[in-house]
Amino acid sequence: MSMDKHTLRSGATEATIKADGAELCSLRNEGIELLWQAGPAWPRHSPLLFPIVGRLNNDQLRHRGKTYPMTQHGFARDHRFEWVEQGATSCKLVLVDSEATRARYPFAFRLEVTYSVENAGLKLAFDITNTGNETLPASIGAHPAFNWPLLPGLEKEAYALTFSDEEPAPIRRLAGGLMRAKAEPSPVRGNSLPLSERLFEDDAVIIDQLASGSVRYAADRGPSIEMSWEGFSELGVWSKPDGAAFLCIEPWHGFASPSEFDGEFTGKPGLMQIAPGEKRSLCYRIRAG
Repeated sequence: MSMDKHTLRSGATEATIKADGAELCSLRNEGIELLWQAGPAWPRHSPLLFPIVGRLNNDQLRHRGKTYPMTQHGFARDHRFEWVEQGATSCKLVLVDSEATRARYPFAFRLEVTYSVENAGLKLAFDITNTGNETLPASIGAHPAFNWPLLPGLEKEAYALTFSDEEPAPIRRLAGGLMRAKAEPSPVRGNSLPLSERLFEDDAVIIDQLASGSVRYAADRGPSIEMSWEGFSELGVWSKPDGAAFLCIEPWHGFASPSEFDGEFTGKPGLMQIAPGEKRSLCYRIRAG
């Protein structure tokens, strides 16, 4: 049993997962790498965001009169998970609360991440269990970065995101990592979002009134990717507007603190509130075409 990485294979699909952060670090279809390979522009592949998505005001979590340090996107992406299962087509990893996590997040939890491959795709399932005696306030998000362009040599502007439903609601943007109070008109036209580096000059596009359950990332030729999700209520789309060759398509349950919010963590908008002994399950799928 490999302790650092594990590779799953089924048909044309091959996925490699690291114990560090339970992070997907390679996703190949028909031998073609779809995932950004953590280059200098951004040193990650597909980090797991838990127990927050985005930032908290002053990077501080407040609970029952105490203040805890909590950096952007939480700590799960920087913790080593334990392997529970390592099979040919699926694997499971787990992170449980510890002295180190409670110094930043004073709650008991069990987070299981399960990867499974099929012929043309990959499923990621998340199970968050409250193992404590008080309500567990938590967010979770995916942050996969795909190569952009997927077909080398193709212009970035040849790509678009096509949503399963029309997305007419205003979007949100960030200022200093926090959610701006005022929403903005959506750049989505019907169900299509044309892609360009200019789109990200003002940071991520955040769809916090998400209508769709899936989105297709494609040009008129070359590989394409379809993502679908269950249990997630928001979607972030992000890249760096400086030539970085990746596009992040991010299903979230939760978002950065609103700029005007500076209260107790349990009152932060967007959190799941999981009762003692209860479990919340979410998943998303990546299918290559």
